[in-house]
Amino acid sequence: MADKKTSLITGGAGFIGSHVADALLAAGHRTVVLDDLSGGFRENVGPGHIFVRGSVTDEALLDKVFAEHKFDYVYHLAAYAAEGLSHFIRKFNYENNLTGSINLINRAVRHDVKHFVFTSSIAVYGANQVPMTEDLAPLPKDPYGVAKYAVELDLKAAAEMFGLSYTIFRPHNVYGERQNHGDPYRNVLGIFVNNIMKGEPLPVFGDGLQTRAFSYVGDVAPYIAAAPDLPAARNEVFNIGADQAYTVRDLAERIAAAMGVNCDLKFLPARNEVVHAFSSHDKFSRVFKPGPQTGLDEGIKRMVDCAKKLGPMSSGKFKNIELTRNMPPSWQRLTE
Repeated sequence: MADKKTSLITGGAGFIGSHVADALLAAGHRTVVLDDLSGGFRENVGPGHIFVRGSVTDEALLDKVFAEHKFDYVYHLAAYAAEGLSHFIRKFNYENNLTGSINLINRAVRHDVKHFVFTSSIAVYGANQVPMTEDLAPLPKDPYGVAKYAVELDLKAAAEMFGLSYTIFRPHNVYGERQNHGDPYRNVLGIFVNNIMKGEPLPVFGDGLQTRAFSYVGDVAPYIAAAPDLPAARNEVFNIGADQAYTVRDLAERIAAAMGVNCDLKFLPARNEVVHAFSSHDKFSRVFKPGPQTGLDEGIKRMVDCAKKLGPMSSGKFKNIELTRNMPPSWQRLTE
C-alpha cells in the first residue's frame, strides 16, 4: 500500500476549499485545513480533517505548520475573491492574495513540497476576447486579477529556479453548497438567494445583460484535488468551469423560479466590470477527461436546498475599505 499523502488546503473551511479538502480525504490523503474563518465556516470542516485556524499572512504560523506536518502537496485556495471590490481594498487585496501566496510558495520550496496547486481566476484575462483561452495574454482589469496573475508568474519562476512543480486553475463564477451567501460584495448567486430569503429585491448592476458561465462546485473541486496525480497537468494552466454562458438577468429568473417567487429586480448604476467573461475548457477536457457537467437549474436547486437550511445570512461591515471614490453607491452605504 502506498504511503498516505499529506496535503495542506488553505481556505479549506471556505466554499471551494472545503469541497477540495473532502475530495482529498475521500482519496486517502491526510488533510490539514488552514483557514482564518474570515469568509469560511468551521462547520465546513468535517470529521477527519486536521483544522488549524490562521492566515497565510502569518509567517510564524506557517513555519510551525510546515515543520510539523511535512506536506507532500499544497492546495492554495485562500483568497478574498471580490473582483469589483478589489479596486477599493488594494492594500488588503495584495497583502492577502499576493503576499500571502508568496509566503506559501517560499515554504513549499524550503520544505520540498512535491506539488503546489493554485486556484487563480479568469479575472486574469480582463476584458479579453471570449471564449478566453489559456494562450491569450492576460490583461487583468482589477487588482484582484493583477494579484492572481502575479502569483501565476511567481509560480512559474519558482519552478524554473527551484523545481517546484505546480498546477494552476482559472475557475470562474463557481457556486453551490456551502457558499457564503451573506457576503454582499461577491458571489452573485449567493446574493440573489440571500435577498430572496430576506424578502428583498435582487440587485443588478447596469442592464443585467452581462454574460457569465456559472460553474457548479461539484464539477470543479474534484479535478483540482486530482491535479498532482496527472503528469500532463504538471506546470500547466487550465481554465475550469461551465461551458454555457448566461446573462445575469437569466440567472436571476432561474433562482427566483427555484425559490418559488416572482423575479423582483432592482437595477443599479452600472459598475466598472468586464461585460462578457467565459472561457474555453478544451485544454482541461483533454487532460482531465471530465464527466458530464451539472446543468445550471440542477445546480441552483442543490445550492438553494442547502441555503434554505441555513436561512438568510448577514456579515459585518467590511472594515478594510481604503478608497471610496467611484465606489457603487449601494456599496458605500454598507461601509457607513
